[in-house]
Amino acid sequence: MTTPLLTANDLFESQAAALKLKWVAGQAGRERLLEPSTAKYPGMALVGHLNFVHPNRIQVIGEAEIKFLKRLGKSKRSAAVAELFGCERTAAVIVANGARVDADFRTEAERAKLALFATPLPSPVVIDNLQFYLTRALAPRFTVHGVYMEVLGMGVLLTGEAGIGKSELALELLSRGHRLIADDMVEFIRVGPDVLVGQRPGELSDYLEVRGLGILDIRLMFGETAVRHRKKLHLIVRLEKLDGKRMGKIDRLQAVSRTRALLDVEVPEVVLYVAPGRNLAVLVEAATRSYILRTWGINPLEDFIKRHQALLAKNAQ
Repeated sequence: MTTPLLTANDLFESQAAALKLKWVAGQAGRERLLEPSTAKYPGMALVGHLNFVHPNRIQVIGEAEIKFLKRLGKSKRSAAVAELFGCERTAAVIVANGARVDADFRTEAERAKLALFATPLPSPVVIDNLQFYLTRALAPRFTVHGVYMEVLGMGVLLTGEAGIGKSELALELLSRGHRLIADDMVEFIRVGPDVLVGQRPGELSDYLEVRGLGILDIRLMFGETAVRHRKKLHLIVRLEKLDGKRMGKIDRLQAVSRTRALLDVEVPEVVLYVAPGRNLAVLVEAATRSYILRTWGINPLEDFIKRHQALLAKNAQ
């Protein structure tokens, strides 16, 4: 598991247009990290209105904060501004609401080498946008080997040992109208306590490698709707070779639901056995439909057992 490292300059470049940011002072602080690599809970409470007790990594100064600083005497204001920009925890200061940036702000920003931004947008809007951005940008992520597909609107990760036929299965699913998200390497990002979003690292989401055919451009072959950039993960399908030893261990009723932990999120998992004559694409579709039914509270096994017991009771009379 890794957590991306973002600097004040990364923040400015990604949000300058959306938040109409202007870099006022403190250019020397462009490489200051928004979150240290040693952070125990990355992304927690990074941005908020001015707080001297528990300083935010990004301190936003709105109308109330400007009025508070103006009410202070000269010496107290000077001490407060020095404390604001001298805090080692703070990575950037944003003056919102189109307020004038006073000279003491500029001076302290330059002295402390701390990025000072200004924006005409209201402070609540700035905080809301930055919280959403930072939650995504600093979310823990993990890369796994496999093929990631959208099947029947669900994010389905195909895994298994090399050469077992994941790419061939993905190609068959594409021919049946499903969509490719990532081939070979899939990056998962935890954007919520129990939500993982999978995507292709880099800009190669349009391509699929199939042994014997080489690299295929899926967008050109199947059209624009055959690919997408990212998708929430719903189900993991693990492919395994079917042999005599495994044949005797198969739970034919699937009485116990399997899960696999990714980034501390438990994801439902099914095992499909690869053998001659088995249509894996149909089985993946069936597994996905079964998952959808379970999310609706429908459990075919429980219904089967109830009907079976009712039938036995009826015949025993």
